[in-house]
Amino acid sequence: MQLTFFGAAGEVTGSCLRVQSGPVRFLVDCGMFQGASRGPDSAPVKNRAAWARDHGRLDFILLTHAHLDHCGLLPRFAHGPWRPPIYCTKPTADLVPVMLRDSAHVQQRDVHGSTRGRRSRPTDAPLYTREDVDRLALQLYGVPYDVQVQPHPAVTVTFRSAGHIVGAAFVEIVLREHGPRKTTERLLVVSGDLGEASPLIVRPRAALRRADVLVLESTYGDRNHRSLRETEDELVQVVDEVLHRRRGNLIVPAFALGRAQELLVLLYKLALTGRVRVPLVFVDSPLAQQAAGVTFAHLDALDADAAAFHAAFTRRPGARTPGLPFALRYTESVEDSMFLNSIRQGAVIIAASGMCDAGRIRHHLRHNLGRSECGVLFTGYQAAGTLGRRIVDGARSVHLFGETIPVRASVHTLGGLSAHAGQDALLDWVRGVPRPQATYVVHGEPEASHALSARLERELCWSPVVAQPGQAYEP
Repeated sequence: MQLTFFGAAGEVTGSCLRVQSGPVRFLVDCGMFQGASRGPDSAPVKNRAAWARDHGRLDFILLTHAHLDHCGLLPRFAHGPWRPPIYCTKPTADLVPVMLRDSAHVQQRDVHGSTRGRRSRPTDAPLYTREDVDRLALQLYGVPYDVQVQPHPAVTVTFRSAGHIVGAAFVEIVLREHGPRKTTERLLVVSGDLGEASPLIVRPRAALRRADVLVLESTYGDRNHRSLRETEDELVQVVDEVLHRRRGNLIVPAFALGRAQELLVLLYKLALTGRVRVPLVFVDSPLAQQAAGVTFAHLDALDADAAAFHAAFTRRPGARTPGLPFALRYTESVEDSMFLNSIRQGAVIIAASGMCDAGRIRHHLRHNLGRSECGVLFTGYQAAGTLGRRIVDGARSVHLFGETIPVRASVHTLGGLSAHAGQDALLDWVRGVPRPQATYVVHGEPEASHALSARLERELCWSPVVAQPGQAYEP
C-alpha cells in the first residue's frame, strides 16, 4: 500500500489522497485549496497546479462529503480517455452538483472582474464550467450509509456517518492484495471531516471500530470547543447585545452548506423557547437556499430538531404545526441582496462565503463593519490568508472593493458551532481501538496537527506521522 497526500497536509484545505495497492489506484477526495488569493503560494496557484497533476489511470474515486475543499476539483475528471466512477453517500451525490455549479459560476464571475480593462491571459480562464459539472454528475454513485460497495474486485468500501454535515462520511476501505501463497487484507480508514459526538442537525458520527491504517483529520487538533449549552448562551448574549441594546445588525459569514442550516435550526430552538427575540433573519445566498433544499430532502440523515425546523418553515396555512417564531427570508436576486444594505437595525444577515473571501458577505461587511452598533459573528474555521482570518485576528481596517473599511463593529466567534471535532472529541473517537499499524495526521495547520499527534503518542502510545504534502508513504 502506498499513500500520497496532495493536499490538506500542513494546511486545512485541498484534501486529496492517492492510494495505490497492487494494481489498484484511486483517490479519496479531490478538493480545492482555499485561503490567500495572491502570491506564489496562493490558493489559485495551487489549484491550477493540482488541476494539471497527472494521477495516472484511476480505477475510481471515493468522496467523503460535498464541501469544496474536498470535492472542488473533481470536474477535472469529467473529460479524458477514462472517467472514473465517484462513490459517495446519497446526500453527497445530490449536493455535489449544486456546490460545483456555484463554484463554476464564481470562477466565471471572478474572471470577468479580474480581466476588466486588460487583455485576458490563459491562466485567467475558469478551471471548469457548469457544462463540465453536468458531465461529472453522471459519474456520481450514491451509496447508503453502512452498506458495503465493491468498486473494484480487490476493494470493498463502507461509508460511515462522520457527524460533520449532511452526507459526510468517514470511509472504511478493505484492500486485498494477492501474494504468491495467500491473499492478505488490510483496513484503511480515512476520517474525512469528523464532527462532535453530538453534532447539530445531522445524525451522530459512527464509532471507529478498528483500522490497520488510519488517516485522521486535525482541523482543531490543538483546541476544544465550548459545549452546546455555552454556545447557546453566547449566541443569546450576542443577539441581545447587537440587535436590542445597540440596535444594529448582526452579520454572519457562514458556509452555504452546513453552517447556514445549523445556525437557522439553533435560532429556531432558542426563539421557540423565548431565549432570543429575532425580528428578521435573512439568508442572502442562493447557494445556501439550494443546499437547504437538498439537506432537508434527506430527513433520514438529520436529527429531530432539524426535522421540526423544516416542518415549521414549510408549514401550510391551517396546519396544526406551529410556524417559525421569526420572519425568515431567502434572497435570490442581486436587487434583493442590495436592499438588505438599507436595513439599519434589527436584522440577522447570514451570507456566504464563510471565510469572507468571496460572495455577498463582502458587501454586507462593507456596509456594516464600520458601524459600532453592529456585530460580526464568525461560526466556522477561518483559514490563514482569508479576510475572515484577518478580522478574527483583530485587524483595525480591511480593504473591500477598493475602499479601506475601519473595523468598528464588534467581532464574535462562536466556536461551539464548528462542524469539526475538537481535540478531546478526536481523541475520544480513536480511544479504545487497537493501535493501528500506521496513523497519518492531516487536514490541519502545523500547530494543530502536531498537537494532536503529541497527544496520540503520549496518551495512546501510538506513533503518528504528520503527513507532508507530496510525500509518499508505505505503511
